[in-house]
Amino acid sequence: MEEKEPTGNKPVKSGISWIVVMIICLSLIVSAGLLAFGLSRFHSVESHTIGATGSASVDFESDLIIWRGSFDTHAYTTDMAFKQIKKDAASVKDYLIEKGVKEDEIVLSSITVSQTEKDVYNEQGDYRYSEFDGYDMSQTITVTSNDVDKVEKISRDVTDLLESGIEFDSESPEYYCTTLDDVKLDLIGKATENARDRINIIAKVAGATPGKLVRSNLGVFQITALNSGTQDYTYDGAFDTSSRWKTASITVKLEYELKN
Repeated sequence: MEEKEPTGNKPVKSGISWIVVMIICLSLIVSAGLLAFGLSRFHSVESHTIGATGSASVDFESDLIIWRGSFDTHAYTTDMAFKQIKKDAASVKDYLIEKGVKEDEIVLSSITVSQTEKDVYNEQGDYRYSEFDGYDMSQTITVTSNDVDKVEKISRDVTDLLESGIEFDSESPEYYCTTLDDVKLDLIGKATENARDRINIIAKVAGATPGKLVRSNLGVFQITALNSGTQDYTYDGAFDTSSRWKTASITVKLEYELKN
């Protein structure tokens, strides 16, 4: 009598199990190899590089000046205040043109208006209430010019305007350089050369030879008043506008591989 194979769950084929195991093993080997290569590469770059920070600075004179002044008036009605502010604006503009400022260098801002009140007190000096006291109007005039000497002088002496009854308030001039982009590009080149020279000196003394560039980093520009020192530097870069004479500076950091 023929024997029948027992029924029930069929055994898992051992061939499939070995294939799975082999795939897992190969994956682990490849991963370990890639990790080892990455670590060795990281170690090589970090351990066999040379770096230095170069710097460059230049002193320069601003060739553009911006000067602002404001004047205001007070009247009981808006019509009276507007007429007075227009008269003062014409007088200020004529004064500047007479001093040599070109008309296209002058810009008048819009007029600002505010209602005013005054406090009322009783005979004993106690506050009672506030009442309407008219309108204040003000306007700003801006001069933008390349004639720095002329506008600088005008900003320092507005006596004639004050003596004519105009309540004129002169602000401090602002100074700018129209060729600042060229100055920045020149400084980047000089700072880069300075960093490279420092690396060459260090490598020569250490008996090494710089290879290819690994990384470079450009610092922030610092535009400060002349002779102000580094105390005016800021984290995101200083930009002085209060001084006619300025100093521009920049740093560049370079890092090179060392040849075997």
